[in-house]
Amino acid sequence: MASETGAIAPKKSKKPNTHLLYIAVIVAVGLGILVGFVSPETGIALKPLGDGFVSLIKMMISPIIFCTIVLGVGAVARAATVGKVGGLALGYFITMSTFALVIGLIVGNIIQPGEGLHLAAQESSYTPPESEGGGSVDFVLGIIPESLFSSLTSGSVLQTLLVALLVGFACQSLGKRAEPFLKGVQAIQTVIFKVLAMVMWAAPIGAFGAIAAVVGASGGKALQGLLLIMVAFYITCAIFVFGILGAILYITTKINIFKLLAYLGREFLLIVSTSSSETALPRLIAKMEHLGVSKPVVGITVPTGYSFNLDGTAIYLTMASLFIAEAMDRPFSLGEQISLLVFMIIASKGAAGVSGAGLATLAGGLQSHRPDLLDGVGVIVGIDRFMSEARAVTNFAGNAVACVVIGTWVKEVDREQLVNVLSGRDPFDELTMSPEHAEHPEHATR
Repeated sequence: MASETGAIAPKKSKKPNTHLLYIAVIVAVGLGILVGFVSPETGIALKPLGDGFVSLIKMMISPIIFCTIVLGVGAVARAATVGKVGGLALGYFITMSTFALVIGLIVGNIIQPGEGLHLAAQESSYTPPESEGGGSVDFVLGIIPESLFSSLTSGSVLQTLLVALLVGFACQSLGKRAEPFLKGVQAIQTVIFKVLAMVMWAAPIGAFGAIAAVVGASGGKALQGLLLIMVAFYITCAIFVFGILGAILYITTKINIFKLLAYLGREFLLIVSTSSSETALPRLIAKMEHLGVSKPVVGITVPTGYSFNLDGTAIYLTMASLFIAEAMDRPFSLGEQISLLVFMIIASKGAAGVSGAGLATLAGGLQSHRPDLLDGVGVIVGIDRFMSEARAVTNFAGNAVACVVIGTWVKEVDREQLVNVLSGRDPFDELTMSPEHAEHPEHATR
């Protein structure tokens, strides 16, 4: 439709109806709790609904792991080629993600939110590997797939991980000749994430069946356990952001983290409404540049951080894994926790972009180490949606802090501009993010 000046009005981008899914999950959880209390037998009988949703998530594990790892290795190569900034960014991201995973394990072991729930699991054919004899040898040989492609269909996450790493390093060594293949993988990943987004619309049904079954079997104790892990997760994320990240930011730059997060207030509201930090990626880039961080640092740090600096997801993965194991009376041994930690350091890369990817990564970690716990993912389905906002917000805050810290380390921050922006003397011009500005940037004013 033409305007009075004769210009064609830009089309408004269609917003995803993720808020409808959020409301649907809340309603489904409430109904599931009600059914579980009023008619426990009916609630237990609804367990297949939760199991069915877990199966849908399970079918997404291998393709998601393959694509994210292949593209992640490629991201390492691209970041490594930009010299000092890329090297510092990768080192910082891997350190902080590992630290977040360790914190999740520590908190999970201290509070033990799933203890005493005694949730009955379906019979599993899983048998833990023998600690003596040929057990370890058989385990290692079992990681090697029969063929390159069978790893994607065998259901073995470790086989998929091995092939993805080999393919990623092969692409890395081929350089530009591998770019067409990587673009193909990127296109496949886009389709897979779209399928995952479609699968997530079944979350209300899965949450209804899972919560009804859990409450029907364990009553109020199950709700206490679920509420405990939710509250503990939120508190842990808050401590990580305001305590650890805040301390790093202040020691490095003398900036109060509350001022930085207040500057990004609109972005946090956007993230909470969509449960994905990727929706705020363009705005984070624009705001970091306006803050005074140089374009090269922002261009390297922010996109790479979205794949490698997933602090909230890391905390969630370890705490949720321990909760499921304890709730099913099959706790992890110390060795299994360390092994899971190593797997999650690799597999968590790339889980920030799509709502639901964290749940798929959790299922992948359990399937790779303790397949007997995979059915327990249904227990967490009902509250996963409520925890996804904290994951996304923590991921976003971590990347914002990383951008300023790394920019300070390499002396690529305009300190005067940074102070003016955070003090409110030079506010961000929202018109620069409007569709009109994108089509006619010459009309924008500062």
